[in-house]
This record gives sequence, C-alpha cells and structure tokens, in this order.
Amino acid sequence: MSSIYIHIPFCKQACHYCDFHFSTSLGKRETMVQALRKEIVLRKDELRGEVVETIYFGGGTPSVLEVAEVNQLIDTVYANYEVVRHPEITLEANPDDLSPNRILELSKGPINRLSIGVQSFFGEDLKLMNRAHNALEARQSIKAASRYFQNISIDLIYGIPGMTNTRWLQNIETALAFNIPHISSYALTVEPKTALAHFIEQGVVQNVDDEVAQEHFSILWDTLTDVGYSCYEISNFGKPGYFSRNNTAYWQQKKYLGIGPSAHSYDGNRRGWNVRSNPKYIRAIAEGELPMEVEVLSKTDKYNEYVMTGLRTIWGVSLEKIGVSFGEVYKRHIGERAKKYLEAHLLYLDGDILLATRKGKFLVDGIASDLFMVNLS
Repeated sequence: MSSIYIHIPFCKQACHYCDFHFSTSLGKRETMVQALRKEIVLRKDELRGEVVETIYFGGGTPSVLEVAEVNQLIDTVYANYEVVRHPEITLEANPDDLSPNRILELSKGPINRLSIGVQSFFGEDLKLMNRAHNALEARQSIKAASRYFQNISIDLIYGIPGMTNTRWLQNIETALAFNIPHISSYALTVEPKTALAHFIEQGVVQNVDDEVAQEHFSILWDTLTDVGYSCYEISNFGKPGYFSRNNTAYWQQKKYLGIGPSAHSYDGNRRGWNVRSNPKYIRAIAEGELPMEVEVLSKTDKYNEYVMTGLRTIWGVSLEKIGVSFGEVYKRHIGERAKKYLEAHLLYLDGDILLATRKGKFLVDGIASDLFMVNLS
C-alpha cells in the first residue's frame, strides 16, 4: 500500500508562525493545477505495482482551489494509478473557505475526510497567529461540515503566548462538543525567519514557554483519553476507526509520493523533495522535468527514522525488528542508550517493544535523537 500527497502552495495570507512553502498570490493557480496534474502523470511508474490507499491534499491551503480543480487532480490519480476501492481522500481546509455551499459541493465528490485548520476557538489567539478566519467561522465550519462528513479532523495549537490552562481546556471542550472523531494538536513552535520569531525578538510578543506547553499537553492527554480517544501519535488523537490512514502510513514507513513544490517523497530506500519555488516548479514540469533532489538512505538513516517515527506512536519500536533489519550492533546500541530513559520512566518495554510513557511523550523527539546511531554505514 502507498500514499499520494499533493501540496497546494497557496494561502490567502501568511500565518505568523508558519514556515511551510506557499504563495499568497493566486494568479498562477490554474497553471499550478495543470502542473500538478502533469507531475502526477510523469511519476506514475514510481508506484507501479503499488496500490494507492490514501490521497491527501495539504499545503498551503488546499481549500483555496475550486472543487472542480480538486476533483480534476483526483481524477488524474485514478487515471494513472491503481487505487483501493475505498481510499481515504483528505482535504485540508480553512474555516473561512468552508461555506455551507462549498461543503455541500465537496460532499458530492470523492473527498471523504476533512481536516479543518481551526487552531483555536478564541479570537485573540487567531489574531496573534494571523489566521484568516475568526472564532465564529471556526464553529460554523465544523457545524456545517458535520452535516455531510463523518470523518472530520481539526487542528488545535497549544502553548500560545498568553493562553492559560483554562482557555486551552475550553478549546478542547469546544471540539468535544462537536463530537469531532479526530484531533491533531501541536505545540506552537518559533521557526526562524517567521513573523512570530521577529515579534518575539522585538519584544512585541512574549516567547513560547516549554513548561506551559508541557502543561497543555498533559491537559490534552487527560481530557481526550478520558473520553475514548487514543493518542496514536504524539500530535494525533483519534477515536477507534478514525486514525488518519495517510499519516499512519508515514509513521509506518510505507511508500508515498509527494506532488507539488516542496513536497517530499519516500520509496523505502530514497527520499526526494521538490524545489521550494512555484515558478521553478512550473517551469521544470512544463519541460517534462522533475525538479527534485534525491537522497539515498543508508542503513543508519533508516534505523534513525524508524526510531524517530516509532517512538512517537502507539506501535513503538520493536527491538527484535531492529536486530533482524539492521543487525545486532544496532540492537545493542539502542538497548544501552535506552537504559537511562527506562530508569527515568520516560520509556518502558512491553515485551520487546520500546514505547514512550506519557511523561516521555512530550520529550520524545529529544529522546529519539539520543538513541540515534551515527556513522556506521
């Protein structure tokens, strides 16, 4: 099984915290859609013999596209790849794009999952982040989407400067009131060269506080797991049957094809990434070229990625698999390096499966990096 990710590199406006690739100029939208369609065709042999299980529209803001343009892209996938009978087809959307008419139109096509970029139900948070929607639109979009879509996810951000524990809990409880089956939640991070980084440097906005973010994560975990959600990946909580099939494929190292400028791909042995420029991407595709750089992964690279992705999930890291797939040297290495985290109750063993404890979840990226192997292959 494999996945196709389609990057839509347009947004109405730039969020202050975002460092993803996008343009706020929509003038080349139609040209970009045709380039995306052509790349889908150009790369069809890369998944020959594979069955596509998920199609995911990310960005940027995919909901700036016309519904007909989204459907054209999906039709191009179906015309060139083998797709399972009931694929998961997700569209990331901003609340201000989800009018009742737009939702109805989407529901009549192949999209069967919406991922709504709410981020917060409070106006002051949305203004700080420079989101294009307001708190009322956030609520209205979910209410309208719920009439036509069962499989809905929303994004929420915690650790926002000035966000109290009470306000964060209210955000979560608002989401629960809508009976949303999947919630993706991330700590606000300060990326270099973003507006948020500039505002913090200038003292206009207070810096992000890791201790506050850790408190917010604990509140998130307690509140959602108490009502039947599973934290199946550190930033993702789902009810049974509603885990993201697309993201799960990434974490389980399945093949995926990344279409569009800045999109990444993985085939089990290599990683590739497209040029991070709309004009360069469009120009290359028009000439029948793939504007992609490729890195061949060493055994050590694959081991490190398995540790990083595995520890973030409920499936953990299998020591037996490490021994079989990478060798006893790697198995001994992770066993030795993990001891201090086991003793500190940040990791635990379930049989031969190494997993992060609740306390360890929030620190898991740092823990994983300490378990990495360096320069063995």
